[in-house]
Amino acid sequence: MAEPKNDDFLDDITEAEAEELSTQTEEYDDAELELDSLRAERDELKDRFMRALADAENSRKRGDKARREAEQYGGSKLARDMLPVYDNMKRAIESATDEQREVSAALIEGVELTMRALLGVFEKHGMEVITPEVGDRFDPQVHEAMFEAPVPGTKAGDIIQVSAEGFMLHDRLLRPAQVGVSSTPAG
Repeated sequence: MAEPKNDDFLDDITEAEAEELSTQTEEYDDAELELDSLRAERDELKDRFMRALADAENSRKRGDKARREAEQYGGSKLARDMLPVYDNMKRAIESATDEQREVSAALIEGVELTMRALLGVFEKHGMEVITPEVGDRFDPQVHEAMFEAPVPGTKAGDIIQVSAEGFMLHDRLLRPAQVGVSSTPAG
């Protein structure tokens, strides 16, 4: 007669261990998946936060630059509108003859004082007069050629006449100096 097997309890223990291991593995996999998901979410939020910080810093820098430019160049339209006033006052002073200066000395002195005050305001606000001289070289960065003419004794590109002075506002050209330029060929 065959003896009954008492190894069944070992099978039960093996099955129980396998089931317990399976449950622990599932719990571990679920926890690991949740942890990985949370890490990915953290990394994404950290990236978005860093980008938001960088964007805020860039906005601050752009705002500072815009404020500085507004301070320096905000009055450029007014400054440009004042240039004809300067030109007319300069022409008035230059056109006064010696006889007129004797008769209207106080008036001419008043116009000259007003001209100096205007130049002082220009300087205070960063405006600089560009005053080319006859014989200087033409520079297209700060001069505007109003005409060209062949003039003996000059080289092509020399300034032969100054029609109007130019102006810079800080480092920007407000109005180029208007000049006549020699077109005498080299010879």
